[in-house]
Amino acid sequence: MTEVSQEALSPELQEHLAQIKRGAEEVLVEEELIEKLKTGRSLRIKAGFDPTAPDLHLGHTVLINKLRQFQELGHEVLFLIGDFTGMIGDPTGKSATRPPLTRDDVIENAKTYEQQIFKILDPEKTLVMFNSSWMNEMNSAELIQLAAKYNVARMLERDDFNKRYKSGQSIAIHEFLYPLIQGYDSVAMKADVEIGGTDQKFNLLVGRELQKHFGQPPQTVVILPILEGLDGVQKMSKSLNNYIGISEAPDEMFGKIMSISDDLMWRYFELLSFRPLSEIEAFKTEIEEGKNPRDIKFLLGEEIVARFHSQVEATQARENFIARFQKGAMPDDIPEKELATQDGKLAIANLLQQAGLTQSTSEALRMIKQGAVKIDGEKVSDNKLEIVAGSTHVFQVGKRRFAKVTLK
Repeated sequence: MTEVSQEALSPELQEHLAQIKRGAEEVLVEEELIEKLKTGRSLRIKAGFDPTAPDLHLGHTVLINKLRQFQELGHEVLFLIGDFTGMIGDPTGKSATRPPLTRDDVIENAKTYEQQIFKILDPEKTLVMFNSSWMNEMNSAELIQLAAKYNVARMLERDDFNKRYKSGQSIAIHEFLYPLIQGYDSVAMKADVEIGGTDQKFNLLVGRELQKHFGQPPQTVVILPILEGLDGVQKMSKSLNNYIGISEAPDEMFGKIMSISDDLMWRYFELLSFRPLSEIEAFKTEIEEGKNPRDIKFLLGEEIVARFHSQVEATQARENFIARFQKGAMPDDIPEKELATQDGKLAIANLLQQAGLTQSTSEALRMIKQGAVKIDGEKVSDNKLEIVAGSTHVFQVGKRRFAKVTLK
């Protein structure tokens, strides 16, 4: 296809394209997307979620936020709950065959997804779909015909399959069906655009190929980055305990946002905030001119909490956070440290000593007994407390000793 010059687009289309590309790693194929936008029709925007866990975290909302942006541009969102594929188990990034969910697990988790997504999406512009509605209708002969449209060599181009094959690790036949069925979902839904994370790129492109086989225009693929967790290194994940759940209490959510590093804050602004990019750039300028990054982080925390609770609760969470640190007792520049764990955990006394907050573990234990140790403003009473790897917290000993510690 001949490349379309963005300068030739109307200012409105240029603005729409910039909004769609905000935070995206890739748009495949951008020229096709431009042609679709130029038609002026409402596009069908697909994103699929396997109900593998009952609660969503902010990492999941990177895709949902992009769906919201498409809605605001006048397009129809097709929110696909992969209840059928959830029972296969997504092999993406897995070094071993993943246990499938039971039907009861899938149904229960799917219910909570529907409740949570409308904290972001407009229900009037969202069509919730389940891929079991067409996959349960497909008979075995039709499934074999679908499988015939893709070959094993192409499947083995997938990085995780390729690594497992070369190392002699097991790849179950049903795992090949996962990207195939995810691709067929795009055919059944007549998707114009599909959104997914970088780890889903192969599957998203399978959708394009299958749509061509079935005589449909291939979907445009918008690939978004995986959000880092509170540690700023590994992807946000419940299993790593570096996540912020969207159902968490306002104070807990606000406190976790305040625990992220100043550098990671900009990543969260880009992928989670609905503020214009120009406003975010202005924030960066303010910090360069001497404004405390903590004050800008307050704005991010309030915005996120208000989205999932209310503005009143967001304001209260901010006030509660300040109160926990005795209304300004927290210094502007808290030293940041990274400490290694043993078996994924570090005892509180060892942490305080290694972070330089106490001279010894015995002093640390004594300070805990005296009620002089706090984590994120909350007093510590358990001297056997262990802090897990992947977490970041502000530790305080006495009135003047602080450290923001990330455990590796």
